[in-house]
Amino acid sequence: MLSFTGSLKVFVALEPCDMRKGFEGLSGLVGERLKEDIKSGALFVFSNKRHTRLKVIYLTAAACG
Repeated sequence: MLSFTGSLKVFVALEPCDMRKGFEGLSGLVGERLKEDIKSGALFVFSNKRHTRLKVIYLTAAACG
């Protein structure tokens, strides 16, 4: 279970992305499209073309090592 603070930043990609992308591909999109650092502690949201599916990336401090 995840718990978030009140100061959590959420970034939503406005352009649809290929939902076949995994963590590596979506992490690349964080830098390319959103111009953010994947290790910033923010939550990143991506959707498909129809906006019927979402993928969310959130790295915890433990994951950043």
